[in-house]
Amino acid sequence: MNEARTVLGPVFCILYVVLYFTNKYVLSVLKFTYPTLFLGWQTFFGAVLLLVSGKLGWVELSGFPRSAVLSWLPGSLLFWGNIYGGSRALSSLPIPFFLTLHNASEVMSFLILKVTQRDRTSWQKVLSTLMLLVAAVCLILRDPQPHAGGYMWAVLHLSCVGAYKVFQRRSKGSHLSDLEQQLINYVFSALLLTSAAHPTGDLFGALEFPFLLSHKFHIGCFASALLGFCLLLASIRLKSSVPMDQVGAWVVVAKVLASGLSLFVFTVVIDLETLCCVVISHTGEALSVYAERVQDR
Repeated sequence: MNEARTVLGPVFCILYVVLYFTNKYVLSVLKFTYPTLFLGWQTFFGAVLLLVSGKLGWVELSGFPRSAVLSWLPGSLLFWGNIYGGSRALSSLPIPFFLTLHNASEVMSFLILKVTQRDRTSWQKVLSTLMLLVAAVCLILRDPQPHAGGYMWAVLHLSCVGAYKVFQRRSKGSHLSDLEQQLINYVFSALLLTSAAHPTGDLFGALEFPFLLSHKFHIGCFASALLGFCLLLASIRLKSSVPMDQVGAWVVVAKVLASGLSLFVFTVVIDLETLCCVVISHTGEALSVYAERVQDR
């Protein structure tokens, strides 16, 4: 427990920030806007690393029946929408704006649960959900630069993330562990993205990409895939070592660090109104974590 509190949390935050910066660098600075290939490489690499780690005994992967895979496919489809929409959105939106929209996935989860369940909701949870919604809507309306396409993909991203959270919560009784669920997600997404590379034109467009032979491009793509896998392991280890409210707190810290530090690393056009939207969003997420902690007591 002491090791988790002193090491796992900061490691998770560092991996989270560096992964976002790496993805942003490849997608925006190098302008590699071919998501089927970029994400196909990441998911394929992640699946291979998971399988190799399982064979070597570094992680626990049990055999699971075909019925379990089939029952998880809706979750894999939501995962694919999550990463595809997120990649498209991150390529054009600054990291603080992207995370503000990402945080609004809690609104989607809240609405789905309210429709399907009749549980009482604390006023803190309602207030945090309203803060996340207001921050996202106001950001879209008050953004000083046109990011219409980025916001469209961000809405797809947050919708899939919110629905995936609910689906994962409903599937807690399944025989699949978090790692096994992620392995199915990786394999399904890699197959789907690879098959879509040719029809979307990404395959031939990437062959003409000026940075294709650049060491920076290769290092960025490899680092992105490796960091994504390491972040997955760190997050699962963190969830198994500390209470969920502390996991949520570390996620908030990681997002705040990514938003704040990105202002010094990337070019971001931000004014007082959009800055307030970002701050309200992170505050709303922190309140949501507190509300869930109170509810679990």
